[in-house]
Amino acid sequence: MAEIILIGDPVAHSRSPAMHNAALAALGIAARYRAVQTTAAELPARIAALRQPQFLGANVTLPHKQAVMPLLDELDPLAARIGAVNTIVRQPDGRLLGTNTDAPGLLADLAAAEWSPSGQEVVILGASGAARAAAFALADAGIASLTIVNRNLMRAVDLAAAAAANQPALRARALALTDPAVAEAVAACTLLINATALGWHDDETPLPDPPVRPHCLVYDMVYRETALLRAAAARGARVRDGRGMLVEQGALAFERWTGRPAPRAMMWQAAFGVEHGP
Repeated sequence: MAEIILIGDPVAHSRSPAMHNAALAALGIAARYRAVQTTAAELPARIAALRQPQFLGANVTLPHKQAVMPLLDELDPLAARIGAVNTIVRQPDGRLLGTNTDAPGLLADLAAAEWSPSGQEVVILGASGAARAAAFALADAGIASLTIVNRNLMRAVDLAAAAAANQPALRARALALTDPAVAEAVAACTLLINATALGWHDDETPLPDPPVRPHCLVYDMVYRETALLRAAAARGARVRDGRGMLVEQGALAFERWTGRPAPRAMMWQAAFGVEHGP
């Protein structure tokens, strides 16, 4: 039986195995998908094992989306530009291709939320691989301004500069999370994205009381109701969690591994108990 694995640390919370195994079974594909806890020290050996013929590929999640890149044989242009990989496709000769389905997955889910990027003011919390995917996707889609907010300011500076390269019309800047200007940027933005891992546990949040306004969509990549979303909704903003992005990026990866159209409604049902998203 063929195999696909999820590589990350942690992975126990992931809905991806249920989602992908349901899709594989529905299409009669003799393969299984499983989550494999992988520390940084274990990462090189885990990637090397993917060259074995039983593997179709892998997903990569926190914290390995950037660290995995030098371990692969090839990156497609999107992944190379973003500087992060969330999907690995094993080629027939055993070579490993890295790609990124987070970026198109996010845009597809924003479109489902009837949010159009053109001319919008965006704030992204975080500078990880998921934040990089969001920043490049939205910059390419025609937003007017981009603010990257991160605890480590230099990582935010690097991401803002990279996303704005070859985008002369884009206004991009970086702020430390403790900068007083963050409140002003959040109040003005039309899309606020949490691309940090803060939100998976209890009431942790990157912004305890985000000063968002009703014209803003607050999007949390964490696929549960978070403290950030509750606080934003209390202020009258539209809110959306990361379930749609998870399903869409997973469907795009599934299609790369199998060459078959992904059964998205079934993937929603398997992952979240509903046939489609909000």
